[in-house]
Amino acid sequence: MPADRSLDEIDHLLLGLVQVDARRPLHELGDEVGLSPSAVQRRLTRLRRMGVIRAEVAVLDPGAVGVGMTAVVLVALVDDDVGHHAAFRERMLAESAVQQCYSIVGQWDFVVILLTADVAENRELSGRLFGSAAKVARYETLPSFETVKFGVSLPL
Repeated sequence: MPADRSLDEIDHLLLGLVQVDARRPLHELGDEVGLSPSAVQRRLTRLRRMGVIRAEVAVLDPGAVGVGMTAVVLVALVDDDVGHHAAFRERMLAESAVQQCYSIVGQWDFVVILLTADVAENRELSGRLFGSAAKVARYETLPSFETVKFGVSLPL
């Protein structure tokens, strides 16, 4: 990925606009940043080719598709064995209910954002993902009471 200094002010403006709505027509984007539609297309193509724009996806309403519970799960593995960490990462990557997973420093090894239909599904999935067979020493599930802010846009 390029260093931020390879992106100019117009790139940042365009990236901010497409993070909010990637479906906006090129002429609207051009009006916002002062470029022709073809110049906007060239810039977006370059940003995709550079890997700055990694994907363009639809953001779904969780409730509309049966996702009713968001939980933050703190995980400590049995030990610092590299193999255990690699296996844990693979398990997280393979599970679609795991929305985010971060390796962290401190008393916990990982933070996992887990989406499920309800408490029962969360318990079943947590047992499978974080149970003793998974080389997890302990885990703590923090169910979300309310989504105050949800975002997929990066600050520019």
